[in-house]
Amino acid sequence: MLALQQQSSSSLSSSSSADTTISTLTLDSITTSPTPPVLPTNEDVQIVSNMPEPLPLDQLRHQYYLLRHGQSTANVASVISSDRSLAYSQRHGLTAVGYQQATQAAESLIQALEEQASTVVVKKGDKILFVSSPFARARQTAQACLQELCQNPTLRQRLDTLGVEIQMELDCHNNTNILLREQLMERYFGRLDDEAIYTYAYVWPVDKFNVTHTAFDVESVAAVCTRIRSLIMDDLEQLEFVSDDTNNDNDDDDDNGCKYHIVMASHADVLQIAQLYGANAPNVGAFSSYRFANGEVRRMQSTVDSLPEPVPLQPPKRGTQI
Repeated sequence: MLALQQQSSSSLSSSSSADTTISTLTLDSITTSPTPPVLPTNEDVQIVSNMPEPLPLDQLRHQYYLLRHGQSTANVASVISSDRSLAYSQRHGLTAVGYQQATQAAESLIQALEEQASTVVVKKGDKILFVSSPFARARQTAQACLQELCQNPTLRQRLDTLGVEIQMELDCHNNTNILLREQLMERYFGRLDDEAIYTYAYVWPVDKFNVTHTAFDVESVAAVCTRIRSLIMDDLEQLEFVSDDTNNDNDDDDDNGCKYHIVMASHADVLQIAQLYGANAPNVGAFSSYRFANGEVRRMQSTVDSLPEPVPLQPPKRGTQI
């Protein structure tokens, strides 16, 4: 089982010393999972012949939120940025505008939690947990959003009102604050990588009719769904909830029903595909009509009526930014 390392009460966010640490957290002090010894390559992109089984969101323990990265240098340059060599590197990180969007995402996340405060979706003792693509623009977005949650006193007060905490130390050995997962990497665009973004128009219309196509060596919609399902079902749902209540004598395995609100920082195509897949949409290939703005946050939900109004697909034009 993939589990968070058990922590002592002095290292958790509920203690007074940890509370001081959280409030003074800086971008430089926020840490992510260490770089693995074997880095991903383009040859690792999976080819599948069909869609995976549906994602049973209503039966899952944790809640999932989708966070698109802020504006990146690749967005400004209007180029596709999906090569696996970008993982764990500093290339194509956030612009100043992107950092601002990532900071503002903290407010959006709190709003999403508050909208569910009257339901069983949000419970006192729940925790926010950040998981990110290892691409720089997503990592930096998760870091900036986490920093804002920790440092902004108004947001901290709103979290206190909800009774929701921030899971800070995920691994007592590596002092990790954000988990990096390669299943959240950008959709691979094959021979179109590093080309102008209007070449998305070569792929998106075909996606609507064939979720397994790999034209131009692009990663298929079905392959993205497969890795998202693996991430959630085989990894994140297996995380053991770490309770801060050291005086709790309840041995119930579900910690009185407390859960993680897992924020997955990733990329537009990946998040849009995940959103429709989780909502059991009849055609996940139509994801391009449900665009995420830079820094936008949405909660994953299990029904089609939870989706925003679709925007008819328009082919990107030269000079546009997506």
